[in-house]
Amino acid sequence: MNRLGGSGVEVSALSFGAAAIANLYTAVGDEEAHEAVEAAWQRGIRYFDTAPHYGLGLSERRLGAALRDHPRDHYTISTKVGRRLEPADGTGDDLANGFAVPATHRRVWDFSADGIRRTLESSLERLGLDRVDVVYLHDPDEHAEAAFREGYPALEKLRAEGVVGAIGAGMNQSAMLTRFVRDTDVDVVLCAGRYTLLDQSALTDLLPAALERGTSVVIGGAFNSGLLANPEPGARYNYAAAPSELVERALRLKSVADRHGTTLRAVALAFCAAHPAVASVLVGARSAHEVRDCAHQFAARVPGALWQELRAGGLLPADAPVPGEPPSKEPS
Repeated sequence: MNRLGGSGVEVSALSFGAAAIANLYTAVGDEEAHEAVEAAWQRGIRYFDTAPHYGLGLSERRLGAALRDHPRDHYTISTKVGRRLEPADGTGDDLANGFAVPATHRRVWDFSADGIRRTLESSLERLGLDRVDVVYLHDPDEHAEAAFREGYPALEKLRAEGVVGAIGAGMNQSAMLTRFVRDTDVDVVLCAGRYTLLDQSALTDLLPAALERGTSVVIGGAFNSGLLANPEPGARYNYAAAPSELVERALRLKSVADRHGTTLRAVALAFCAAHPAVASVLVGARSAHEVRDCAHQFAARVPGALWQELRAGGLLPADAPVPGEPPSKEPS
């Protein structure tokens, strides 16, 4: 287990992202979702992440139900604030937002102190819990002023009151997360898709800043929405159809992995986990089979010669840390 920043909250090195079990893109049955969470538990995963945004609360309800029979002190759970759910007429679906669920609610951006407390209270009701361990500000890209002026101080107060153990922000970019690391006292940031085999943008700003400040980083989107799990035409990259040039690059990465007797999935997960600022790698899975595969790939040994070939072929930057090798330079 790895500790998040200066908090007392600990997370497993591999963690479970619960967006997929909330009918991300296509439907998942209640039993299938339950089995996915149970498979994660059986494989030693003890950190679970969710959000109201995922399936309009379905993720939180399913995750809470699946964890109900496990000792509360034996796992860590995080949820997110910034999107408050309000009842809607229920007509239509939520596929425009990526989830195959009825449009029973609508999302309202709200980073106010009152909105954050109300959102967290509703999350606890859906989860069936009296507390969560980590709360993230969720995707404040277009709401930076409200997030820094109101949202962050509200989370800081919740932490000071002991309502939550650790606070942070979760985004699909590294620039604003770097600002959170440098300008606030967050314990952790969740960076999705910006530190992968296909995108190392977080290596230039967020990860060095996190090392310098002692802030933990959770890496999500290790497979960039699926392209690095199964590189083929039609695969998704960052929630949309992957451009042909990225499909080609992913196939080149896969070819190197094949030559070294491993899988692209194992290489993708190992790369994310190797940076010293990274406390956990978050994987989204919609079935027990996917969970077991991710756990197996995460535990697999990737040959050192593979990393050398990726660097030599221009598929990885020379300064990116890899397993078995210390960072190229210490933080200043």
